[in-house]
Amino acid sequence: MCTSSMRTFIRQWRLWIRPLFIATYILLVIVLVPLLITHAIQNGLTKSDQGTLVAGGFVLLALPISIWQITQHIVHYTKPSLQKHIIRILWMVPIYALNAWIGLEFPEQSIYVDSLRECYEAYVIYNFMKYLLNYLNDGNDLEASLELKPQVFHIFPLCCLAPWEMGSEFIHNCKHGILQYTLVRPLTTVISMICELNGVYGESDFSAGVAFPYMIAINNLSQFVAMYCLVLFYKANRAELKPMKPIGKFLCIKAVVFFSFFQGVIVNILVYCGVISTIFDISEEGKVKIMSSKLQDFLICIEMFLAAIAHHYSFSYKPYVSPDNPPPSCLGSFLAMWDVSDVKRDISDHIGVVGSSFSRRLRGKSMYHMARGYDESSRLVNEQGPTNSTSDSIVEATEPPPVEVRTSAYGSLENTITTASMNSETEPLISDDSSSDPKV
Repeated sequence: MCTSSMRTFIRQWRLWIRPLFIATYILLVIVLVPLLITHAIQNGLTKSDQGTLVAGGFVLLALPISIWQITQHIVHYTKPSLQKHIIRILWMVPIYALNAWIGLEFPEQSIYVDSLRECYEAYVIYNFMKYLLNYLNDGNDLEASLELKPQVFHIFPLCCLAPWEMGSEFIHNCKHGILQYTLVRPLTTVISMICELNGVYGESDFSAGVAFPYMIAINNLSQFVAMYCLVLFYKANRAELKPMKPIGKFLCIKAVVFFSFFQGVIVNILVYCGVISTIFDISEEGKVKIMSSKLQDFLICIEMFLAAIAHHYSFSYKPYVSPDNPPPSCLGSFLAMWDVSDVKRDISDHIGVVGSSFSRRLRGKSMYHMARGYDESSRLVNEQGPTNSTSDSIVEATEPPPVEVRTSAYGSLENTITTASMNSETEPLISDDSSSDPKV
């Protein structure tokens, strides 16, 4: 009898999980806040302790907002292909906030504590890219739809580069342009830690004899490429992404990931120029670096509260609430959230693509051109008659009427419309009778 009641109670977890979460968090705040205040008073309530308490207050406000949103997505896990990546993005606020607050308490070990945050930055960018791709591929062929669109040209400052051909090449370049940051950021973090252990990292030092300026330059360039590819991808799919309101989501990612990075760079520049030492009246180099690290962490703690509010509205769980379709079990949703097999697969693919890029350039054509055979315009305006091919699936066709093709917009909408307009609504594009003349 007791076992049956326990099973019934567990099955009804959706009814008691929210009150349990609220009660647990309130109890945590009641216990934790007095302990922090007592510890600060025992230390004399210095300015450093005051900053830690203020930052901790913002962290305590940010955590329940984000955890609540994550829990709601798990409860209403009706769209795994999208919500899996949303949940990973929402974890950014708790990880950043707790990481920054721990950095305030232990500033001497900030480079090791911040490594987790820096690696998660790349993970967030990857998941945002996958979120957009899965949204656009839901019931549609993204490559085929892009082939029918007008050519998207590069924007400043890369406007002088040749445009990426719409379709597979465009998606391929955008995807791997973002994926490179997922690989570069953890790699530079590991190198930075090794340099710190050997005393050659030189945080906040922009001289040529330390590793810090080189790591900043590499990360800056990698982030710029990832952001540029995101902007270009959005530019090409603006109409299709409009229903999911991408601007707010895009700004959330940009503000948290990229703004925090450049904020740290600015703080380090101020340290190098002596501004921080002048403002805080500190002369020792070691204390100046500690102060700059604490300033960065203090600002992140405040910013995470604002980011939690922005994520609450931008990545809301409400569109996924479906009373007609019951969601899967909580355990299955929770385990799916931690499944990183897609990350391993995409990174392996990215490494393979980078490793074979030189051989593809020697062939003079991307392998993605060859994979799809012909583009949309080539299929509609094939100037040759029956051709010999190794594939038995190609149907012999007569010579189509001459059609003007604009080579500047490969596979563009103009070419398709021009070809389609020359055929009647009832006449097929390929004639079955090879002896008859094509009708116009």
